[in-house]
Amino acid sequence: MAKTLEKRKAISLRKQGKSYSQIKKILGVAKGTLSEWLRNYPLSEKQLRALRDWNETRIENFRRTMRAKREKRLRKCYEQEKKKWIPLSKKELFLAGLFLYWGEGSKGVRTGHISITNTDPDVIKFTLFWLTKTLRVPKKKIRIALHLYQDMDIKREHLFWSKTINVSLSQFWKPYIKKTSTQAIDHSGFKHGTCRVYVGDIRLKERILMGIKAIVDQYKMGP
Repeated sequence: MAKTLEKRKAISLRKQGKSYSQIKKILGVAKGTLSEWLRNYPLSEKQLRALRDWNETRIENFRRTMRAKREKRLRKCYEQEKKKWIPLSKKELFLAGLFLYWGEGSKGVRTGHISITNTDPDVIKFTLFWLTKTLRVPKKKIRIALHLYQDMDIKREHLFWSKTINVSLSQFWKPYIKKTSTQAIDHSGFKHGTCRVYVGDIRLKERILMGIKAIVDQYKMGP
């Protein structure tokens, strides 16, 4: 909890235009930690001009330059990887979904529910693509359940997920409302709660789980 409060205070100070050095002096937090916490909170030109210590301004400009170089490098890497891998074949898409299910899906064989849970809308959108386009699950068979916090606007979050993943609200189940609040969570991935995709199909679930098992049996490390 102490680290959570320190992070929130650091972000608040950053938004006020404080430099890393100033925040470090106030909170006593290492600059490496601040770099991790504040990498998405660059200072504006106005805030940079407001820094009275020229050396701090120079450091902030250096960070901005390095961030721009990193973004350029990542864009180049993205284009290279996209050219290398896209488009995926039907088999590759099926395998991608299997590995996603291995990490995020329900594993119980006795229950007929296929389900994948995540806070990232892109993961949920890929899950829906995999189910409908690769496994040929009719979209009308899909159900969505949200895990939300008691201080969230429940209607607004349903509308957010419905619009984002393009699934009708009529396919949403009653949400599970956690008794804690978002104030106790310091992770941006939880800002819209957790989304779970359900499909009731025991035979398809067996196919998914046995596909994963076949791959694991073939490639697992062991004596």
